[in-house]
Amino acid sequence: MGQGQEVKTRPEPQVEIQERGEIFFFYRPKVNKEEAHSPDEVQRLYIVLRPESGERPVEEKQDPHSGKEGSKNKSRTQTSSSTSNQGGHGSQEVDIEKQPLLRLIVMGKKSLPDPAKRSTPYWGYVELVTTQIEDIKTALKGEEYETSTRGHRHKPAARALGEGIYRILRHNPGKRMHTHLIYKLELPPENKKNEPQESLNIEREGSFLIQIKNPDDHRQQSASASRFRGLQNKRKATFPAHLQGQFGHKLFAPADPPDFLNYEGCEFLLIAASDDIEEELGLDLKTEECESSDKSCSDLVNTFGETTAYSTKPLFEGTWA
Repeated sequence: MGQGQEVKTRPEPQVEIQERGEIFFFYRPKVNKEEAHSPDEVQRLYIVLRPESGERPVEEKQDPHSGKEGSKNKSRTQTSSSTSNQGGHGSQEVDIEKQPLLRLIVMGKKSLPDPAKRSTPYWGYVELVTTQIEDIKTALKGEEYETSTRGHRHKPAARALGEGIYRILRHNPGKRMHTHLIYKLELPPENKKNEPQESLNIEREGSFLIQIKNPDDHRQQSASASRFRGLQNKRKATFPAHLQGQFGHKLFAPADPPDFLNYEGCEFLLIAASDDIEEELGLDLKTEECESSDKSCSDLVNTFGETTAYSTKPLFEGTWA
């Protein structure tokens, strides 16, 4: 169904689109659980962003030999790897209109921000950046493993929870400029139950302020931000100088450009702004209709395939699995 369209519904809305693309949501049940039936049984909430166009067709991402991406590239060539626990660094250019670019994001609270609590920040981080679709499928699949203290453990496969379109944009360009991540769902259909979606605060549409955390700032954080312990230093992103320079002496900066998110270990805060994008920003996101029985119109299925790496029941039926 693609990246959809946005229509400005006010004469001069104070927004500038930086990036357009597809958004996918997944959740993983807790270890040794075959299914999840409530948020308490969810281990992780993932967001996958696939940018497809923007202000610039070419985006800057981490070096493909760094971070988890580097580890996966080395495993494909059967060489040893010591980069999987390091943040992204270096630089590579990717033409997002011609080549897949995928970001696997983890939300710390295992849900999106509650739209009723608009001053509460939710912490998240970029787990994996890759141009290989297979890497995302591998990250979402289940796993059997052994531990020295608890013996055999089963990590269940992720569940596809939702898909739609997103935008990253500047709001109120000028002195008080800030950035938003906005999205609108295409699946599951509105006439389905949408039980896990509602439980994890994945509304039909949403708008969030997005702020990137300075990985080099170790000062004492404010009371609101100190609740987020964050990643270990070695796992934090190392941004190129021109991106790091955007922070100056600040602890947070707008996601301008969105290239910040192309580095594993990029930490950020999402703050609920609105569940009515048109009312707030003067934008109407236009999606394409998809019948729940027609899986062929799902971009998620078309991108990642129908595979045992994840279940699609929540995506098409709006129920827990």
